[in-house]
Amino acid sequence: MELQSPISVLIPKASGLVRHLEPHASLLEAIDLMLEGAQNLVIQIESRSTRNSRIKLIQQKPSFDSILHNNREYCWLAQEDIIRYLLNSIGLFSTAAINPINSLNVIDTDSILALQYNDPAYSALSFISEALTQQTSIAIIDLDDKLIGEISPFTLNSCDESAAAAIATLSAGDLMAYIDCGGQPEDLVQLVKDRLEERNLGAALELMEEESVLSSWSLYCCSTSSDEEFGSTRNGKLGGYSARLVRRSEAIVCYPWSSLVAVMVQALAHRVSYVWVVEVDGALTGIVTFPGMLKVFRERVSMG
Repeated sequence: MELQSPISVLIPKASGLVRHLEPHASLLEAIDLMLEGAQNLVIQIESRSTRNSRIKLIQQKPSFDSILHNNREYCWLAQEDIIRYLLNSIGLFSTAAINPINSLNVIDTDSILALQYNDPAYSALSFISEALTQQTSIAIIDLDDKLIGEISPFTLNSCDESAAAAIATLSAGDLMAYIDCGGQPEDLVQLVKDRLEERNLGAALELMEEESVLSSWSLYCCSTSSDEEFGSTRNGKLGGYSARLVRRSEAIVCYPWSSLVAVMVQALAHRVSYVWVVEVDGALTGIVTFPGMLKVFRERVSMG
């Protein structure tokens, strides 16, 4: 498929900051919109009667999600979809793809959102909206700037109301462990309760107790249901597909000498839109994002 072919043949699935794009627009136009800040594009799907025979053979039964509006069918195109398409067409960009990322001007050192482990957790609040806009996370580092993990705004959003108490009382590093989808550590839960009691925040403490009871009951029900269905135990942790949708605090990393194609594969495999760049000793030096990758390919097309 050529770069100037209609982008409506790509497989879209996403939500977020949306821009409209005509179905006959080129892939380059889609990339340009995303480099301007769009996270997703909405495109009207052509009727099957007007599609050419090659597209009919490829998509007799569309494999993507679509919506209907005023009897017209629309689909979504995300940054991830374009990155995946470019990876599948990597032969066209073999020179750029095999080059290390530190030679492609793709490592962003200015937009890193980072907190030290012992910084108060509420310091993360000022970064949350920016992380959502960038579709990244907040890096947690130690005193030597080594990357320990991350706080994802999407993981934080999946937590119950007790996370507010954790944000008010814990350090950034402890909050990272508290919201991990593996389950809230009992020692941190008790630490939050002790600090709420010290500050005479009885209402917040009562809320935590209520959430604890509800979470325990929900966990028991889910574990029982899963055990009956699959004949296995979950070791006290919530399992199943929905639980796997919540990412853990472990950060996805690469090195300055990693190839661009390797970083693309990492991001797509872990369903993230960014990869942290670290040195051999684990020191955080930058971040590579989908927009940065798109910019590299866009520049290569312009040069060609």
